[in-house]
Amino acid sequence: MTVIVGVLALLEAKPEKAAELAALLEQARELAVAEQQTVSWYAFQADPVTFGIFDTFESDDGRQAHLGGEIAQTLMQVAPELLAQDPDIRPVDLLAVK
Repeated sequence: MTVIVGVLALLEAKPEKAAELAALLEQARELAVAEQQTVSWYAFQADPVTFGIFDTFESDDGRQAHLGGEIAQTLMQVAPELLAQDPDIRPVDLLAVK
């Protein structure tokens, strides 16, 4: 298995909504597990209001399927309520993987 691409999504929660965003990301794990082309999926919290998702794929097709999938759709639906600003979603090319 060779992962060559990924997605980094940075999410800034409204301060009063940070716990709700954290819970949503924890629940999203089940959706990520069901995605056949998602090799790895991480949800993280960097500080009290900064959260993120990092995922990896073997192909751009897998990445595009993920970006059009349930997790992305759910985030876009709740973004106005939970996020202080629009999500910063960045496709990335992986240079080295262990």
